[in-house]
Formats: sequence, C-alpha cells, structure tokens
Amino acid sequence: MSDLLRGDEILACVHRVALNRGAPFEFVSPPTTPEMERRRRDAEQHRRGTLAQIEALHPESLSPSSPEDTGRLMNEGAELILRPRLADYNLNRRRASVHALVRVGRVDERFVYAPILIKNNEIHELATTRRILEGSLANLKPSEATYTDGVGPRSTLTVTRNGITLAHITRVLGALGHDDPSARAAMIDRNRRVWWFDLASANYPRFNLATYDEHYGQRLAVVTAHDEWMRTKGDFPTSPYWHRECTECPYSLHCEAELEATDDVSLTRFTSLDQQVMLHEQGVDSRSQLAQLDPLRARQARNKVPNPLAGYEREDYLGRTIEKLDDLIYRSRAHVRGSSLRIPDSQLIGCPTADVEVDVDMESYGEMTYLWGSSVTLNQPVEGVESGYRAFVHWAELAPDAEAQIFADFWAWFSELRRRCEQQGRTVAAYCFWAQAEDGAMNRAVVTPRDAGPTLEDLKIFRNASPAVWIDLHELAKRQIQTEGPLGLKQLAGMAGFQWRDANPSGEASMLWYEVATNDDSVTATDSRQRILEYNEDDCRATKALRDWLNGPARALPHRDDPL
Repeated sequence: MSDLLRGDEILACVHRVALNRGAPFEFVSPPTTPEMERRRRDAEQHRRGTLAQIEALHPESLSPSSPEDTGRLMNEGAELILRPRLADYNLNRRRASVHALVRVGRVDERFVYAPILIKNNEIHELATTRRILEGSLANLKPSEATYTDGVGPRSTLTVTRNGITLAHITRVLGALGHDDPSARAAMIDRNRRVWWFDLASANYPRFNLATYDEHYGQRLAVVTAHDEWMRTKGDFPTSPYWHRECTECPYSLHCEAELEATDDVSLTRFTSLDQQVMLHEQGVDSRSQLAQLDPLRARQARNKVPNPLAGYEREDYLGRTIEKLDDLIYRSRAHVRGSSLRIPDSQLIGCPTADVEVDVDMESYGEMTYLWGSSVTLNQPVEGVESGYRAFVHWAELAPDAEAQIFADFWAWFSELRRRCEQQGRTVAAYCFWAQAEDGAMNRAVVTPRDAGPTLEDLKIFRNASPAVWIDLHELAKRQIQTEGPLGLKQLAGMAGFQWRDANPSGEASMLWYEVATNDDSVTATDSRQRILEYNEDDCRATKALRDWLNGPARALPHRDDPL
C-alpha cells in the first residue's frame, strides 16, 4: 500500500505524488543546489529558534515521541504540544507534521486543538479593508489574540501552501476526534508574529477547508490508482505536465524530455493544471496550437454575453474560463518564434537617456542592505565626474546604523554627482531593475536617525521628479517586451547579449557568498568579497545593456499580434 498523504503534497504535482510512491522508470535525482540547501538550513534554524522561544515561554509544553504518544497527550488534554506527529491510517490515508498544537476547548469528552505552523516567510500584506487576528509567542491561544486592521494574507503560493497544510492538519485532527469546531489555525512568520485564520469560513478561498477538500480528493484518487498500478503493473496512473515546482523536482529531467518531445501545452508559462486540462479538452495540446489562437478574441470572450445563434470558436469557450488566456497565447508565440516579441509599435520601444547615466544595484542579506553599487556612463563629459563602477559596502556585522551609513555615503556621492551635472548643464538619470527592492532598502535606511544623510522627503522628491530621474527598467520592459516566461534581469539582459562573469549569478547565490565573505579574513573570504563586487557590477552593467537594447535592436522584434 502506498505511503499516506502528507500536507505538503496536497498542492504538489499529481504526477510527482504518484512517482514518489514508485516510478515505472529508473532515474537519478539532480544534485541539491547550494541555494536550496541554504533555504532549508535557514528554515530549520528559524523553526528551532522559534520553538526554543516557545518552550522558554511555556515550560508546561510537552513533546511526544510518536503519533500514538501525540494521541495520548491530546486525550489527556495537554495545554501545548510541540513537534506532534499525527496519522490517520483509515480510508482518509493522511499523515501530518506540525510544529505545535494548542488546546482551544473541549467538545463533549474530547479536548480539541488548533495547529500552529512555523514558516520562514512573510504572511501578511497591506490590505486597507481587511484584518487578521494576531497573537504572540507568549499568548499562543486564539482567544488571547487581537485583530490587526489593514492587513490580509499575502496572495503568494508560499502562503497558500502554508494554509493548505494547516487545512490538512485540521482534517487529520478531525479524523482523530480532536479538531476545533471553528477550524482555527495559525502561521508564525519569519518575524515570529502569530497570525490566526478561520479555515471553515469563506474569508480565505485559496486555502480554506472547502478548497483543501477538492485538492485532497484529487491526490487521494492518485494514491488509490497507484496502489492499483502496483498490483497490476498496467498503465501508470499519471503523466507529466509542467508545474511550478518542476525546477526543484527530482523527476524534472525525465518529465521535461517527455513534454518537449510533444511540445506539450503545459510548458507554456505559467499555466495551472486546471487551465492545462481545459486547453487539452478543447484540442489545444501543444504550444504551437495555442500560439495559433486569436488573443483579441480571447480577451473579448471574457465579458462577452453568449449568443446561442452565433458560431463559437475555441477562444470563446476558453476565454470565458481561463483568466488572461491572451497572455498564454502571447507566451506560446514567443516560444514558437524563438525570440521575445514587442508589445507596442516600434517607435514606442525604448528607454529615456541622459548625458550622465547611473545604473544602481544593491545587495542585501536577510532584511539589511550591505552594498550599494553604481556604474556611471558619461555620454557627455562632466568635470569632476568619472565613468566606471563604485561600491559602497560594509563587510562587518550588519546593524541598522551600519545599513544607514552605507546608504548615506552612497547618497552623498550621488548627490555630488547630480550637483556637478546641474552646474554644468548636463542631464542625469539613475536606473535600476525592480525599483520596489531599491526603494524599500532606501526607505529602511533613512528611518534610522542620522546627523547627515537623506530624509524621506529627499527620496520623495528624487522619485517624483519630472522628467523622471529614477527609472525602473523592469516597469519599462514589462510594458514593451513579451517573453515566453520570466521577465527578470537575467533573461532580459541575456536577450541583449549581456553575460555575467560568474557562472552562477543570482541574488540567492550572493547570500551564500556573503556568508563566506563575512566569515573571517581568509583568502576564501577575500575571494568571496571580490565575487560579490563583480556580480554587483555586472548587475549594474546589465541594466545598461538592457537599456541600449531597448533603444535599438528591440525595436526590430516581431510584434506579438503579428500572424505566425
């Protein structure tokens, strides 16, 4: 009999769920990347640290050694159970791991519990019309929590998975007779804030119990079918399709080869399984077939009133059920053409230029920025201003004061450059990629009081200048360039012909380099510091390459509405 279903499998690729229980082929798992190892390590450190705090605050807490021991503690009414293990060996076929169970009441003769999950990610975002019940590590029960207004759960896949996992645990508790009738469950975020959710309500449609039950039913059917396959060795119960977790899946190389061989429509980024099923049902089985659909008709179908006397095309059916079907059509067209496509007319492609151009990029570790880098391009000479790369960096222990000083030093240099340009009648503009990151780091740096340095008002004036002097290349590219998938700097600058010097350039990798760079004064640390500086410089040079490409070769790209 196949393994019981885990909570983290409920949103997983159904093909992977089956393969995990026995594959019909031999495969070799790709090696775990250093970035994946770092994420796992950081998550584990956060869990252990949070649990240690909870244990210190709640000395009465107990830790069971097995599912049976967990059941005994719940039957006895333990107030707080840490690291419990739960299993439902009956027809439901579920097991669950959770970080804590807190007793929230009693129903008849049974004590009931709410699950708490510890995650190293953000849970909430600003939402003016919403609120979330917030507790604390010292007061873990939902009855001790109070509402925080103006926030809601983030709409990220990570938070959705957290919620579905909590729903899974709630259902296992129900099978064991210890579920909270109000279906309350909590997530502890990376800042150790405790957020409570009512999973029985319709307030959280992405991860409430009703949504969970639908996903669970699909996965249970897969497990049941896999049991039958193990018995008969007939046709395998599932087949490959693209899923968001493919990049970190041990079966990815095998599945990708199968999908590429048929140009499977699921390879169109970023489709969901539901969308893929609908496309197949309408005979759209490949990216090439999807690319042939009419994106304009697909857009119009969304709000079109059905006319029983009119003829219907596939776009009419699919456009009413698949949100932003036109985006999927355009992505498939970019793949079929083998290049990116332009969105507006050629003469509207481009990026503002200036006599002096400053490309800016910062590097952060955790919640703090330790490096501000810039690359200056002189299109016109300016006395006292030199072209080239400059870095403002701090390799010692990071603290708010240090972060603020690094940015203040950068801002002083940048302000002097702007002053000299203004004195000599030269225009100046600064460029970044994904301004939300740089803007957030700037805002955080100026909050720390300093005798000298910019203020929030200085930043506001800079960002709102007209004509613009702070230009986000991501926003420009998003409006002008159609790709078949991601719209990141690595992809876009690569189209412009730019190459990073590092063989593994990524922001996540740079965090690993930073750990080595700040570890000691060894040759290895020195090498890592140089690697970070070169990576940051290349990021700055990449935005210039992208800018030059937008102002030239990108104008010759095919239009995404051009017929194939």
